[in-house]
Amino acid sequence: MLGAEDVRRIALSFPQTVEKERWRHPTFDVAGRMFVTVPDDQTSFAVRCPRHERSELIAAEPEKFWVPPHEAGSHWVRARLVALEDAAELHDILLDSYRQAAPADLADYEPVRRKRTRG
Repeated sequence: MLGAEDVRRIALSFPQTVEKERWRHPTFDVAGRMFVTVPDDQTSFAVRCPRHERSELIAAEPEKFWVPPHEAGSHWVRARLVALEDAAELHDILLDSYRQAAPADLADYEPVRRKRTRG
């Protein structure tokens, strides 16, 4: 099962990512802009998401994505770690948020993907 340490490990693998504590929980920034945070219970995380896409995302997968009432006016969405398929899905979600926050010279960052081997 995925956890907060997986969020931390993946977020910190992106160029120029810095971990900061805000609201007494970990947040991750690129170039001074936050792109992910892990709330106190550490069963979910919040990422940037354009509001026009957020409603469709939540409607398509309500067991995975939601927005707490106090964040309704924001450009953020939360995701439940237990609902994610695997670390690759977590990586893709975090990378999308990173690209939204990153300056132009980092926004095109494309990580090297390791080939999966059967064994």
